[in-house]
Amino acid sequence: MLKIAYSPIYKYEVPEKHRFPMIKYELIPEQLLYEGSVSTANFFNPTPLKESTILDTHDRVYWEKLKHQTLSKKEIRAIGFPMRPELVERGKHIAGGTCEAAEFALEYGVAMNIAGGTHHSFTYKGEGFCLLNDIAIAANQLLKKKKASQILIIDLDVHQGNGTAQIFRNNTSVFTFSMHGAKNYPHRKEISDLDIGLADKTTDRFYLDTLKETLPKLIDQIKPDFIFYLSGVDVLETDKLGRLSLSMQGCRERDQIVLNLCKLNNLPVAVSMGGGYSERISHIVNAHCNTFRLAQEIFF
Repeated sequence: MLKIAYSPIYKYEVPEKHRFPMIKYELIPEQLLYEGSVSTANFFNPTPLKESTILDTHDRVYWEKLKHQTLSKKEIRAIGFPMRPELVERGKHIAGGTCEAAEFALEYGVAMNIAGGTHHSFTYKGEGFCLLNDIAIAANQLLKKKKASQILIIDLDVHQGNGTAQIFRNNTSVFTFSMHGAKNYPHRKEISDLDIGLADKTTDRFYLDTLKETLPKLIDQIKPDFIFYLSGVDVLETDKLGRLSLSMQGCRERDQIVLNLCKLNNLPVAVSMGGGYSERISHIVNAHCNTFRLAQEIFF
């Protein structure tokens, strides 16, 4: 059964200028249920992370600032949201969802989180609307519990996974692969184990050919026993914050390539949604829903 992390707290109220893309956390499950792609049995309400789990990945000084709401104005500006306790609680639920999704993926082959993909969160700071790095936390938990020994993180959000790259810079048990817009945020990028920076306006053919050429070789080279996939849909041509030009079908084929390779190689995969900022909310929701539809189709 496809298990999907979702909590009402994902719909956290943010300032008006950020509210539009946040609606997707409510609309994605509604759409999937309406069309019959999933049922209520597919969803689980994640448990918020314990402090000890957070501290396996994030520095205590940073966590204490989040917990006690003592971040500086500069640190809050870098995150991009006004700081409130509810926002930290939301981050704990999102990261908890990815941790639990990873456990379900070990059982069912794939599991997903309606939210997540908070890859701009470093060990010691947050950036770009990211407080706690859900994929990094979940990867560290699998390693700690010896449920995985070699992890591959496939980050196909339009923005480089700079926080994830920093967290695992010296960890040979986690390979970080980020394929992103070369000129997109963050302007100062970290060094992943493999970075592919794409030119502005890159379209389906070059993007998909590059992925088909790269990913199978990576899997053969690294020999992972678990994969985390960040499936941001801000690669779409319609995205306001992205600089690439994928079509809706191209974005779907991207997900199909990744999920098919995981299935073919018998690799459990936990999927986090990442970004999506198209003008029309229907584009965002449909592109994200395609990822869930494909997971259901390919694995079940």
